[in-house]
Amino acid sequence: MSLMPAPAAYTGRFAPSPTGPLHFGSLITAVGSYCMARAVQGRWLVRIEDTDLPRNQPGATESILNTLTVFGLIPDGPILRQQDRTSLYEAAIQSLAERDLVYGCACTRSQLAGRAVYPGTCAHKKLPLDGHVVRLRVPDQTLAFVDRIQGLQTENLAQSRGDLVLRRRDGIISYQLAVVCDDAAQGVTEVVRGADLLDQTLGQRWLGRCLNFPEMQYAHLPLAMNAQGQKLSKQNLAQPLDDGQAAVLLGRALEALGQGVPVTNDLSTMLDYAVSHWQTGNIPHKVCLPNTYR
Repeated sequence: MSLMPAPAAYTGRFAPSPTGPLHFGSLITAVGSYCMARAVQGRWLVRIEDTDLPRNQPGATESILNTLTVFGLIPDGPILRQQDRTSLYEAAIQSLAERDLVYGCACTRSQLAGRAVYPGTCAHKKLPLDGHVVRLRVPDQTLAFVDRIQGLQTENLAQSRGDLVLRRRDGIISYQLAVVCDDAAQGVTEVVRGADLLDQTLGQRWLGRCLNFPEMQYAHLPLAMNAQGQKLSKQNLAQPLDDGQAAVLLGRALEALGQGVPVTNDLSTMLDYAVSHWQTGNIPHKVCLPNTYR
């Protein structure tokens, strides 16, 4: 299955979900991914991850794209929306099915309540994929990779979570499948995102290997926290970015990432300085940032 373009020397991306406006935690991820790509003369793309239809908010996509423009974060190509790419994901499932790497699962949420690890109940029942959850078989072995910020990561997927869901019973494609297919299709060479997704990475790497996709690098940025010790998120009512304070907020995001900030209120000058002086090694090597950045 050919899903990938010829890779560029470096391609990064920012891939928000349209569940609300961007907040300061989102800005850290956007700025970090943008500067890491620009610092090596690479491409930076924006993708809207909107497969989970019930969670999407009307107008959120337009709000996100407008905020990125206000902050000077302009992508190198068209904006992709996952809703338009269902055929790509279904083709990936078909490819996996042809090699018996996925199976249909009839287990309900109530049947699995309280279980952290899927026990493989339906792994050998040969249920049809249509009308059932589609699960990917995972190996009972320790997988590993080195994150550029968070260091060595290891996990035995079979023991920690069990076979992974790729498509829900209602037909909604899982985040795992969509993100892996899209990163490959867009030629992404390094995934830069928040550390809240660090524990999803080995499962995604395994899925990419099953689909014969090239391996990517990963860099998981530390998370901004609120006063209650929770990560800034829409679910925790993080305040939307104030576009009128773009220069101030951009400076705070760069500080959070361990970067120097020039004495200027001009966004373009600030971004140019950040890119030309970028030091990935200065990013704090931890999962969470102190409650200094809001």
